[in-house]
Amino acid sequence: MIVVLGGGPAGRIASIRLASAGKEVRLIECGGIGGQCLHFGCMPVCALNDIARFIHSARTFHNLGIIDTVPDISFSTIFSEMQAVQEKIASVLDTETRSAGVNIIYGKSGRLEGKKVFAGDEQLDADAVIAATGSRPNIPAIEGIDLKGVFTPHTLFGMKALPKKLAIIGGSVMAAEFAYIFSMFGSEVTIISRSTFLKNTDKHLRALAIRELEKVKICENTCVQSISGRSHIHTVRVRSDDGDESIDADAALIAAGLVPRSEMLNGVEKGSIGEVIVNRRMQTSVPEVYACGDVIGPPYLTPVARYQGIVAADTILGKTRTMDMKYIPQSINLAYELAFCNPEMAGTASLAIPGPAGPGTFWSVPTGDTGLAKVMLDPDSGAIQGICSAGPGGGLIAGYMAFLMKHHFSVHDFEEFIEVHPSTDGVYGLVKYASEMLKKQKKP
Repeated sequence: MIVVLGGGPAGRIASIRLASAGKEVRLIECGGIGGQCLHFGCMPVCALNDIARFIHSARTFHNLGIIDTVPDISFSTIFSEMQAVQEKIASVLDTETRSAGVNIIYGKSGRLEGKKVFAGDEQLDADAVIAATGSRPNIPAIEGIDLKGVFTPHTLFGMKALPKKLAIIGGSVMAAEFAYIFSMFGSEVTIISRSTFLKNTDKHLRALAIRELEKVKICENTCVQSISGRSHIHTVRVRSDDGDESIDADAALIAAGLVPRSEMLNGVEKGSIGEVIVNRRMQTSVPEVYACGDVIGPPYLTPVARYQGIVAADTILGKTRTMDMKYIPQSINLAYELAFCNPEMAGTASLAIPGPAGPGTFWSVPTGDTGLAKVMLDPDSGAIQGICSAGPGGGLIAGYMAFLMKHHFSVHDFEEFIEVHPSTDGVYGLVKYASEMLKKQKKP
């Protein structure tokens, strides 16, 4: 029997793959199937972002005089309706997983002691174990962080009313996405970033993100000193190069990233943040114990976790498959999908143009907010070494381009490519232009 700890994207896909190959699989899930992605991460952000984008579009049409009013939201209804949809998705995932032959055990916490595995207090007889216990919010050590009115993505469902003033503690993708959502809902939002906001993001995409967050106050290189209030948050005290400052807030959201949930995994080698150390085949330091997904550390992305689950399962099945972390497409979801894949930046040339008008961007032409297309390439060979695609379908474009980059496509391979029109993607057209430009430069 193979025991899988955790029913998130990594553990669930690994379980299905093993069961489909004829293995007896027991999946231990202490909460709800679907993991961080369904319950606290991707799906809640999608749900809230759909509403935020609707309001954003309504404001655009209102400013153009096309519609008379911008609708108000019923904040108290959002979470109950969202949870109903999440329950439906969880039901579908449960059925799909059981139909593959996986035995799911709910309500028990999985635990590992070397190669010994437990479901609650019961020791299970396992030939192999996959640890896919996920992650949890990173909670900084800040005085007052346990006050009422301070939330994380895991406790956001307890927010009963829309905050008038919301402080978001963090400066990465999570902070940006929630800042956009709540600013569109009508909250006065302040981002408190201890370093540069979106510091590891392409400069063009970062500029677009800041533009889309024009209603948000962004405090960079600013540290939170304390959160104060009698029984409920009232003030966030911060310190920057300009000195100390008090920021009024009736709610705060901790968006300081994630950390692996590995405290129940004993006997395996771990890193500095508790991440389980694995090789490219998802093998841990303990024979026949594997780990995958968020528990092995960044980048904390659902597609990455799923593929790691496949690698772990195939390793158990005796197949040769390894994890390549080089070509990973990512996206920041604001008004547009600000998507990118740029594994190789040294020695590259780049071209960037505004996104074309199309479905989802036509009415943004007057303000010049049509997104962005950017290509990074080797000027000698034309090899594509990175792309950025900001627009309604940026994430889809980045995913396919990352795959083509992995298989060493160059800009010259797109000479006969025909795209769908109308489209908001400018990457393919830019790639064709880059090919023509390089060919002209090489002519004697």
